[in-house]
Amino acid sequence: MPFFSVCFSELPPRPFNKVPAISFLSSMSQRLHFLQQLLEKAPNDAFALFAAAKEYEQAGDSAEALGYYLRLYQADPAYVGLYYHLGKLYEKMNRPADALKAYHEGMLVARQAGDLHALSELNGARLELDDTGGDM
Repeated sequence: MPFFSVCFSELPPRPFNKVPAISFLSSMSQRLHFLQQLLEKAPNDAFALFAAAKEYEQAGDSAEALGYYLRLYQADPAYVGLYYHLGKLYEKMNRPADALKAYHEGMLVARQAGDLHALSELNGARLELDDTGGDM
C-alpha cells in the first residue's frame, strides 16, 4: 500500500470547511505519536523518518533529530531532501566537517536525481559554510 494511502487512512474524519488542515495534530507529541505509529508499520518510511527528525529538531533535541536523519540515510540514501537538513543540523551542532560532507554527498545525489533546485540549495549551503571557514 503506498505511504499516502496509509497516511490518509489514519487521519480522523473532520469537516474540511471548518477545521485547519493540521488541527488534529496540533502538538508535537501528537505528531510524534502519529509518526511513531507510521514507523511501526513501515520502519524505513522515508517521509516518516524525515518528519520525525524535523519534529525533534524543532523541539531543540538535536541528538534525537540526528538519529532519525541517520536512520533515513541508512533506509533511503537517495532521499534528496535529507542532505540539506542534515548539513544544517551538523552546522548547528558545530560539526562543520560533517556538514560539508553532507552537502557534498547531497550534491551528488541531487545531480544523479536531476534535482537542480536541491543541487543549487546544497551548493549554496556548502559555499556559505566554506566562506565562514567552518567557524560557527
